[in-house]
Amino acid sequence: MTTIAFIGTGVMGASIVKHLLKAGHDVTLYSRTKAKSLPLLELGAKWADSPAQAAMNKEVIFTMVGYPQDVEEVYCGVNGIFSTAKKGAIVVDMTTSEPTLAKKLYAVASEKGIHSIDAPVSGGDIGAQNGTLSIMIGGAQHVVESIRPIFEVFGGNIVYQGQAGAGQHTKMCNQIAIAGGMIGTCEAIIYGLKAGLTMEEVLKSISSGAAGSWSLSNLAPRILKQDLEPGFYIKHFIKDMKIALDEAEKMSLQLPGLQLAKKMYDILLTEGYGEKGTQALIKYYENKI
Repeated sequence: MTTIAFIGTGVMGASIVKHLLKAGHDVTLYSRTKAKSLPLLELGAKWADSPAQAAMNKEVIFTMVGYPQDVEEVYCGVNGIFSTAKKGAIVVDMTTSEPTLAKKLYAVASEKGIHSIDAPVSGGDIGAQNGTLSIMIGGAQHVVESIRPIFEVFGGNIVYQGQAGAGQHTKMCNQIAIAGGMIGTCEAIIYGLKAGLTMEEVLKSISSGAAGSWSLSNLAPRILKQDLEPGFYIKHFIKDMKIALDEAEKMSLQLPGLQLAKKMYDILLTEGYGEKGTQALIKYYENKI
């Protein structure tokens, strides 16, 4: 049993906590909205009134919050993790955040004798529920290996990518690929419907061929059922795309496909779809037919 703090129990975080509890770990929670954590408290998790209180005397501290500014606040704020985390503790940020911030947290943690890992994940609500998330990890490799058994509780594809920030850079690659893939998925569906095809049958043909992708297999069926509920929020995806574009600019890279995808999702945000899943990109096309 490991003493764990988990900060942030949203769509994916709640499922991860369930896996940790089922594996027998001692888990203390903090979330901005306690009501969302009540089902987890009923399963045996403990509650803390701040990130600092949650982190106190814990061996491993996970964070999974919304935006880079939230990450900085829960670590470096007045009631942040770094104010109480003990020497030798391991902090693991699973938020999709800025590589530069991951490096900053690593430096601050090192000064305090704390180990910092950036470990964003992919797989959405389905991957979190099934315990099969893809985890992309940056930080000191020996520290990563020391808690690999914990990652294996909720991850199915756990890959060490390099030093601090490498996990976040890898997640940017992931988000860039998803952005273009969602455009392709939605355009295939709109085209097939306009052509009078039965899209459920079309998916049987194309999902296992060269066009196959996670989005085509998992999100296209949701689109056909008009299920736009989030496995991952559009508002957070826009944040990720902005981070990727900012990082690309620092590297003197032009990513026109990502720029197009962000513009399309920005429009959906103004139309009120920010709390829907990334598959709601279909509305961009439906609203123009």
